[in-house]
Amino acid sequence: MKRLAALLLALFPLATFAADIALPGVRVEIVDQAGKSQDLALALKIVVGLTLLSLAPGMLIVATSFTRIILVLSMLRHAIGMQQTPPNTVLISLAIFLTAFSMMPVIESINETAYTPYVAGTINSEQALERGIAPLRDFMLRQTREEDLALMLELSRKPMPATAEQVKLPTLIPAFMLSELRTAFQIGFIIFVPFLLVDIVVSSLLMSLGMMMMPPMMISLPIKVLMFVLIDGWNLVVRSLMTSFH
Repeated sequence: MKRLAALLLALFPLATFAADIALPGVRVEIVDQAGKSQDLALALKIVVGLTLLSLAPGMLIVATSFTRIILVLSMLRHAIGMQQTPPNTVLISLAIFLTAFSMMPVIESINETAYTPYVAGTINSEQALERGIAPLRDFMLRQTREEDLALMLELSRKPMPATAEQVKLPTLIPAFMLSELRTAFQIGFIIFVPFLLVDIVVSSLLMSLGMMMMPPMMISLPIKVLMFVLIDGWNLVVRSLMTSFH
């Protein structure tokens, strides 16, 4: 409680908060410098806002295109055969920027329909939250397979909703993640095939030359890197990822 009070005082230096506690119930009263009682909703909004900030990384993973992008980039690195190149920091940074790029229409829709009216004071926080969730729900529904959504509805023992607005986020988010995992593995399989062929050809050549003691990776790794550069592989992978979101 002391840490929370210190945080509230740091956020609002012009206000002084005092709490009166009465047993057996608890009554919290917020008093400013003028001695006037303030509404508790402000403090609750601060707590909710801090909670949402702590959950932001998780929401980035489960409700956006980040999952598909980072999985494909990681599988590409393993397909080439370099376990630490590019490093995790580079892959995650690239995945974040590609996620922002692919989610830009959703972000613009949320800004126009929810954030801007809320800042202007034309709608309240509940209406802003409802309007902000709608574009994100539409995005996830477009990427979710009917089989995955039906599976989650079956496990939750709920009937198939008649409209998209009736699909609840606790049901939609796991179905969306299952669909993203499946799509990422499909793209990863296509990426793995040409690199696997290079490994097979190099291993066969070394076997035919009697160089069985030489690790095939010493020969195949430079060839795979050269091939990836010559075909402009990063351009192809990013193009395939961005066009896979419909």
